[in-house]
Amino acid sequence: VQLQASGGGEVQPGGSLRLSCAASGFTLDDYSIGWFRQAPGKEREGVSCIDKSDGSTYSADSVKGRFAISRDNAENTMYLQMSSLKPEDSAVYFCATAHDDCKAVAGTIILYGKHHWGRGTQVTVSS
Repeated sequence: VQLQASGGGEVQPGGSLRLSCAASGFTLDDYSIGWFRQAPGKEREGVSCIDKSDGSTYSADSVKGRFAISRDNAENTMYLQMSSLKPEDSAVYFCATAHDDCKAVAGTIILYGKHHWGRGTQVTVSS
């Protein structure tokens, strides 16, 4: 069981990046999936998720309208399309799966149930 994130890098403010997270050893469609990030000195925060029960997507207030999560079942891969990037989006981004639901709560997103995490990928937004 493995999640492999990729696609991070350095981009200028206002730019775009697409992160990918390939799953192996299990089927992503059976789980709620999400992206999280952690900046230096800060706690890990939820970014976006897809609920397994009905495919609903949720995003944190800080990225709403700029980031979009998606899933390709044929490729068994999840994505995070990030646009209009800001310096405060700089962080290590992690993908995760969970057995239960995902919801938007108090401006962030939460994955419920046991989590499985992938290794992070660094995103740096700087001029």
